[in-house]
Amino acid sequence: MGNKQAFWKKGMGLFTGVLTLALVVTGCGSGGDSNSNKENWISIEDRYTPDPNTPAWQLDTKEEITELTWYVNADWWNTDFGKDVVTQKIKEDLNIDIKFITGDDTKLNTFFAGGDMPDLITTFDSNSPVVQKAANWALPLNDLAEKYDPHFNQVAAQDTLNWFQLSDGKTYGYPNYSNTQEDYDSGNIPAKTAFIIRKDVYEALGKPSMGTPEEFKQTLSEIKREFPQLIPFGFNSIGEGTGSLGDVLQDFIGVPLEDENGNFYNRNLDEDYITWLKTLNEVYRSDAISDDSFADDGTAFEEKVKAGKYATILLDGTPQQGGNLQSFMTHNPGKEYIAIDGPQSTVGNEPTLNQSGITGWMISFITKSNADPAKSIQLFTYLLSEEGQMLMNYGIEGETYKVNADGTVEFLPEVKELQLNNPDAFKKDYRMGEFMFFGHDRHKALSGDAFPDAIKQMQEWGKGKLKPHFILENINPAQGTPEARSLSTIDTKWNTTLVSLIRASDEAHFNNILSEYKAFIEDNNWNKILEIRNEKMKANKEKLGLQ
Repeated sequence: MGNKQAFWKKGMGLFTGVLTLALVVTGCGSGGDSNSNKENWISIEDRYTPDPNTPAWQLDTKEEITELTWYVNADWWNTDFGKDVVTQKIKEDLNIDIKFITGDDTKLNTFFAGGDMPDLITTFDSNSPVVQKAANWALPLNDLAEKYDPHFNQVAAQDTLNWFQLSDGKTYGYPNYSNTQEDYDSGNIPAKTAFIIRKDVYEALGKPSMGTPEEFKQTLSEIKREFPQLIPFGFNSIGEGTGSLGDVLQDFIGVPLEDENGNFYNRNLDEDYITWLKTLNEVYRSDAISDDSFADDGTAFEEKVKAGKYATILLDGTPQQGGNLQSFMTHNPGKEYIAIDGPQSTVGNEPTLNQSGITGWMISFITKSNADPAKSIQLFTYLLSEEGQMLMNYGIEGETYKVNADGTVEFLPEVKELQLNNPDAFKKDYRMGEFMFFGHDRHKALSGDAFPDAIKQMQEWGKGKLKPHFILENINPAQGTPEARSLSTIDTKWNTTLVSLIRASDEAHFNNILSEYKAFIEDNNWNKILEIRNEKMKANKEKLGLQ
């Protein structure tokens, strides 16, 4: 689902905080006085009797409103609750009020260091100690369902519950956008990556192909000459990661996910990919890539997308940029961005675009100090149910959408008009498509209104190009280990290496930088990391029945 905005923070700068967090979380279950270790199993005897066939929120007779604090480990999360159509309905149906708290790993650390634990926690890194040690501070969803809301098991995906099971056989967290093989096979998951070009530029240049390195360089040269006010080629903000020039570009040109023996394949050193990096370097040296693009943060990138400053973009996260792309399309008819084939493999590989895997994205937990775990599992069940999914995607039937005779869903005219012409107001007043705890793309397939018009052609282009990357999920060394420290160092090195390769002064300089990187990883435990990844890939295949 789009740019996974919280996987971005890599590198040694976070290591100290993560190690501290690992130690603190590990200590949570040791019988100390940490708030995170006090389980709050409450009695519902005087409220309702659980029924597997009826969601517990419909049975609960509790009259006073339940107030819950929900920590989301992302500074960008919208903390409003009850002010828009979606969250107002959740508030009414479940008789709850939610106070959202946001922050980063440092803030999360304070809870486990003895601060007041929130009732609910959502984080983004399934490989983090917080998630791996959840049994120390969270309540198992299996037990919550059995005790308070057995209907949960009818709306949760069994494959997803199994994937998140810890060594004690229980599952503590549940993600959104968790896609199984069945979901991929359905064709209902839209691509989120595209190589896009402004339509006016594309047509003015005679609809050029940009598939080979030579075609790519030639077209960007023509753009530079014919449209000097535009940045010829753009890409997602790099920050401390790789933007859309790392694994996104690798997927785009179909770099293999594993070697011929089914082991981990270092895609960063794939010859086909290196050929394209050399091409980008030549493009950079011809001034068709702006130096600013390497320094721009997410906000600067988004502003340029919204203003149509880029002639072409390798874009990951089309839904996240949907509002900006729609705004440019609405105000500049005939100049809107469209997807074309763009760079292609030089060795004949087909694209293997990635989407959310079975691990999903946001992972949500009910903490041991939760004020009302019964109401909290009711909330999980509600949001996972068909009713909750329809609310989060489309709002309220008759008020914001209608169901057509053929079963498709359509926004009412005034709602659609706001979505198209005032995306900011649409987000503030309605919040459809944004409040997506436990969201799933399959519900978006019900309607042409699930995504803004500006990205529909891009999604159409992506059909048939998705390939699950399940085997590569959660294969990194456990945090806090020497191998994890080495990998963090290597990831940081790759970030700077990638930028340096593209900005190299000439081919000899490019080759020297690449050689230095190859030597660097060998000196930093690479073989040990490979062993761990191969072992975890094998375990993933066993879980998925791919052996």
